[in-house]
Amino acid sequence: MPKVTIDNHEIEVPEGTTILQAARMIGGDIVPPAMCYYSKLKTSGGYCRTCIVKVTQGSAKDPRPMPKPVASCRTFVMDGMVVQNTTSPELLEARKGVVEFLLLNHPLDCPICDQAGECDLQNLAYDHGADTTRYQFERRTFEKIDIGTKIKLHMTRCILCYRCVKVADQLTEGRVHGVMNRGDVSEISTYITNAIENDFSGNMIDVCPVGALTDNTFRFASRVWFTKPMDAHRNCTKCSGKAVLWMKGEEVLRVSARKDMYNEVEEWICNDCRYENKSVSQWTIEGPRHISKDSVISQNHYEHIDLQKLKLDINRQIKFQGGKQIEEHYSRAQFEEESKKALQAAKK
Repeated sequence: MPKVTIDNHEIEVPEGTTILQAARMIGGDIVPPAMCYYSKLKTSGGYCRTCIVKVTQGSAKDPRPMPKPVASCRTFVMDGMVVQNTTSPELLEARKGVVEFLLLNHPLDCPICDQAGECDLQNLAYDHGADTTRYQFERRTFEKIDIGTKIKLHMTRCILCYRCVKVADQLTEGRVHGVMNRGDVSEISTYITNAIENDFSGNMIDVCPVGALTDNTFRFASRVWFTKPMDAHRNCTKCSGKAVLWMKGEEVLRVSARKDMYNEVEEWICNDCRYENKSVSQWTIEGPRHISKDSVISQNHYEHIDLQKLKLDINRQIKFQGGKQIEEHYSRAQFEEESKKALQAAKK
């Protein structure tokens, strides 16, 4: 199996693995961002260029560097390949330019966008974007339309990642939307208004990395960080029935598919689960959804916290820094009691 070194981390991967997939196997900060690649959608990737990396050695047989940055989602690993991502200032500057191009026509409407708080483009711009824009011309704009009875398309926000098109191609029968026109007037659309009607069309909302496709039943209902996402399941004949309920009190504001650490859907869900079952009694609640500590959604601290483990971590840090150990104010039983109270409060 070929070996590849990414940011000084060496890993052995199966034949046919891309650089991006190898980086995800290693994990951590060395993983390039991706706005169009989706591991569960065939032929995705190669459109946005945010995952570009610098290949300083092509392979052990041919050690010459590649002349320019390459898309890691489309470039296969060769034995002996050496790749730079975060360790190359030139590469980071090039990615900054890619992000600037993605934001050329993107409106600055984060304060009113339903995707705020869970937007991949927001995170990308924060990590790799510039503070200001050099663009001085009129931005491309489109009218908002309903491409389905429950799906709102705000094309002005779209970055043409093609994910929604591939979902319609690979999950549904008879795709009725796609990319119309060419060049800077290209747009995602349908020839007939409200044309998208199939059992899995709602997954287009979940794969959209920006606020271009939003759930009409959830628009302006609440900010995501004011909700409590809970893992839940139900018996469904069309899909796995495993979803996330975005709750406010006892009210279910939204139902979405479960996503992994790279914000990719774990299992597709049908529209019946997504739109027609928004009562707590129709679901079996498993518990709070684990949200990354870096996400704004996690700031509500609704998850059950292991206080004993937290205290041990604090003690370890203080010991490492050469300070005094915290005095034993609480017994194990007291910590378990506090944990039960935290869990009960999360369920209310």
